[in-house]
Amino acid sequence: MVPIPDEELEFSFFRSSGPGGQKKNKTESAVRLRHLPTGITVISTSSRSQHRNKALAIAELERRLAVRRRRRKPRIATRPSRGAEAERIGEKKRQGEKKRQRQRPSLDEG
Repeated sequence: MVPIPDEELEFSFFRSSGPGGQKKNKTESAVRLRHLPTGITVISTSSRSQHRNKALAIAELERRLAVRRRRRKPRIATRPSRGAEAERIGEKKRQGEKKRQRQRPSLDEG
C-alpha cells in the first residue's frame, strides 16, 4: 500500500446526525476527507470519536485508490459455438415469421 502524502489530503470536520446524544450533537466528530489530485471525497460519521472517524476515512480512501489503481484484465475474444450461431439464426427466423404474420394478406396471394 502506497502512503498518501498529507499535502494531497484536505480534512474538514462537522457535526454528524444520528444516535449518540449530546456528545454527537455538540462535537464536530464527523470527518470529510478529500483527495485533491483525484477529487475523491470520503465521509465518515460512524463513530462518536473524531480520531476514529479520521482513521476510518483514511482507510476507505486507501481502499478506493487501490480499486482505481487495479488494472482490468483484458478480455479474451472468443467465437460463438456453431450451436449458438444456429440458435441465434433460428430465433431470428422465428421473429421474422412472427412479424410476417402481423402483415395484411396481399391480394395476389389467394
